Amino acid sequence: MTRRDHPPAAAIGLATLAAAFFLVPLAGLLWRAPWSDLWSAVAADETRTALRLSLVCSLWATALSLAFGIPLAWVLARAEFPGRRVLRAVTVLPMVLPPVVAGLALLLALGRRGLVGQHLDAWFGVRLPFTTAGAVVAETFVAMPFLVVTAEAAFRGLDRRFEDAARTLGASRWTVFRRVTLPMCRPALAAGAVLCWARALGEFGATIMFAGNFEGRTQTLPLAVFVRFEAGRAESAIAPSVVMLAVSIAVLVALRDRWLSGVTGAASAR
Repeated sequence: MTRRDHPPAAAIGLATLAAAFFLVPLAGLLWRAPWSDLWSAVAADETRTALRLSLVCSLWATALSLAFGIPLAWVLARAEFPGRRVLRAVTVLPMVLPPVVAGLALLLALGRRGLVGQHLDAWFGVRLPFTTAGAVVAETFVAMPFLVVTAEAAFRGLDRRFEDAARTLGASRWTVFRRVTLPMCRPALAAGAVLCWARALGEFGATIMFAGNFEGRTQTLPLAVFVRFEAGRAESAIAPSVVMLAVSIAVLVALRDRWLSGVTGAASAR
């Protein structure tokens, strides 16, 4: 083992403090969790309703992200056009934008008097704010960038000789994309979709700003946790918080290497 394999003692000490900074709050949550009554707390009607709504909205958000995010990622990875860097920056902006700001932006754009929402209401009678569909839109807005970043890195890193070979054999662009590109990128796309779903499942700020907090209609599990805590029912907020924690850890542990490689590939492409 060489000397460079031994970090300095100061670095080890600071790293230990940093690790404790992340671990101690999680340990506090697990310490206070009502393990003996955890299942009954999760199975309560109020929690089950919020969980069901969270699953429905997050799955719809993931489906929309796949339908629109994969073509967007392909264009960003393969097409050359003026403003591509700006488009990429705008696409990933919700990843760093405060969720509350994202919700306000959605409200000003898609609200009844918003930039686009006023026309949706006048022409089609579509009103998204404070509805279940609005919750889906909010979750899609903040979660789709995670899929786009991962998918773009996969498309950009793909060996294009396989696609060129298929084209020389007479396959159309659509056939090549469907039969060659997508299958070869399937692991990365699956990882991006799962990460997108996990982000949508845990969304709070944009949802409460754009869709509100109506039980059975827009109150997802994160919102239910917030309501219970605000009402002085902190103990009842712990069980659903443990559920969200377990889902988040499982997703991050399963996808850590692929997510990091996707971020690195997308960053190097800029």
